[in-house]
Parts: sequence; C-alpha cells; structure tokens
Amino acid sequence: MKKSEILDKKSMKFLENYLNNAAPTGYEAEGQKLWMEYLKPYVDEFITDTYGTAVGVINPEAEYKVVIEGHADEISWYVNYISDEGFIYVVRNGGSDHQIAASKRVNIHTKNGIVKGVFGWPAIHTRDKEKEQSPKMDNICIDVGCSNKEEVEKLGVHVGCVITYPDDFFILNKDKFVCRALDNRIGGFMIAQVARLLKENGVKLPFGLYVTNSVQEEIGLRGAEMITHRIQPNVAIVTDVTHDTTTPMIEKKTNGLNKIGAGPVISYAPAIQNKLRELIIDTAEEKKIPFQRHASSRFTGTDTDAFAYSNGGVPSALISLPLRYMHTTVEMVHKDDVENVIILIYESLLKIKTGDSFSYFD
Repeated sequence: MKKSEILDKKSMKFLENYLNNAAPTGYEAEGQKLWMEYLKPYVDEFITDTYGTAVGVINPEAEYKVVIEGHADEISWYVNYISDEGFIYVVRNGGSDHQIAASKRVNIHTKNGIVKGVFGWPAIHTRDKEKEQSPKMDNICIDVGCSNKEEVEKLGVHVGCVITYPDDFFILNKDKFVCRALDNRIGGFMIAQVARLLKENGVKLPFGLYVTNSVQEEIGLRGAEMITHRIQPNVAIVTDVTHDTTTPMIEKKTNGLNKIGAGPVISYAPAIQNKLRELIIDTAEEKKIPFQRHASSRFTGTDTDAFAYSNGGVPSALISLPLRYMHTTVEMVHKDDVENVIILIYESLLKIKTGDSFSYFD
C-alpha cells in the first residue's frame, strides 16, 4: 500500500473541514453528520444512538463483530455565571486547560448563532509583580464587548451555553498537522480511512466491521459505554492520542518516552488483551510499520477501558497517535504517524479470524 494513496486531496479536505467544525462534548451531532457523509460510500449501513454516537457497519449480517473506534468530541467550556458588569465566568466541559485560556478568542454557541468573545487578561503594566497571579478557574473570564449583564443576555448568551475555541487546522513545516480537537477527531478520521481503503482495495472481510465514532469520551468514556452494549462486539481496536514526551517540562521517568514521527504507540495495561495486542505487534513487525510501546498502568484513560470491561469482557487493544500539547489549541501530530496508524489498523484487521476468542486457555 502506497502512503500517497492514504492522505489524498479528498481525505485531506475532509480532515480540514472535520477538524474546523466545532463538536464539543454533548454537541457532537454536526461533526458526526460530516463524518457519516464522508464514510457513506465505504459502509453498508449506519447505526446511531440517542446521544450521537455514529457507527458505519460493513457486513451487518455477520455474527462475529469487530469494532474499530475513535471519539468525536472536543473539550470546551460552559457559561457558568454572568456578572453585573457583563463578564462571563466558565466551568469545564471536559479537561479544558485554564492556563492557556488568557487572551484566547472564543465562540459562544447560542440559539441565535455564534457570539464572539475573548478571555481577557490584565495588562502586564497593571499587575503587581510581587503578587502576580496565574490564570485560574476563578479569575479567567470572557468579555463579549458588553457593559452589563442585560446586554450579554440580549445577545442570546445564558448559563449553559457551550464555548469553543475557533482555532483552525494548518500544516507546520510540511508534515506536522496542527489544530485544536486533534484529540480525538483525528481518530475518527483514521478509522474512516481504514474503511475507505478496505472498500477501494476490494477487501471482503469475513466478519462484521463496526467503524465507531463515539461521543462524550472527554467526560468519562460515556459514549463508548453506551454503544458497546448496543453492538456487543467480539473484538475492539481503539485509537486515541497519547502524549509526545520529548517537549520541554515533561518528565520521561514518570510519563514514559513517546515521540511524534516515531510511529504508532501500542499500549500495555490490564484492559489491553494480551493476545490481541501481540497480534497487532506481530502485524507491525511483519509489515515493517514502526511502532512504540507505552505502559498505561491501571487503566488507559481511553474508550478502550469501556469496551474491555463491557458485555462480560471484550478483547480490546489500543493503538495511539503520539501528540504534542494535548488539550491546547495547538495540538500537533506527525503526518507519518497518521498514515502508519491507518496502515496498522488496516493490516491488523486482515489478521483477525472469525470466531477467534483470544482466550488465554485455548
């Protein structure tokens, strides 16, 4: 398989549109519609649920079911309080980072459309150098250019409105993809490319493939929890992002060593089924796909955990994409890693046999 066939002009245009579209946790539907429209030619049917998870199914009549999965949601904020002076205070929707908020532009989503705002911050000239404060949840606030609370409310802004950053996709130094929400819409993109390549290469899988784009991962793997009981899969391969630990201020002794450009990251954790993981590693070695290893300790913190511990236990594995600056607006991944994750999932699927239980006792 030539890498030039994977990230072609059509797929890159989809990736840019998909990333630039806002899809905060609990409000993923518009992004899911874009994803389903792109995936439509490559699957036989779709499953959706009431909270917005979308699944493209290949061979829906097959009894043996394999999931490949990413999550669709991005971190965001909620309007929590509007002061009499017209300043907006926020609470998290997912793991939004208060330290990066100051001086960022925001989009407040209302019934009347987008209201623009900024996280204001006192000028350096006005701050007490001896008692200087860092951005914290109780001192960051949004300015929408209003003089009082009534003006803010006339714009359609109220407690509960969701807030996202508008930062768009761009390519840095020819091979680094940069955007907010690469965590983890890049996962949805990669599993869609796997489905596309299966179709274009004429592969006839002996099992049902459930290409799953789950919602609400950022607040506790909730979408995966729901959809795994609906699908009841026999196997699940999850893809998410993991930390590049080669940038400044990250301690490798506690965070391990992973690097963008060095290949997909294969995880070790109790939720990872050992025989399935070894199938993936064997595939990588056979196909000469570069890969890295990561020890996740007690849990992976990804949708892998939700699939693994569902339905009496589902053999599950995690293939991660190394990423810099997670939960910021400049998340960064390497083009080569994106291609290699797609290839590794694709080639691993070709190794799975219908009826394989991955039992340690067979």
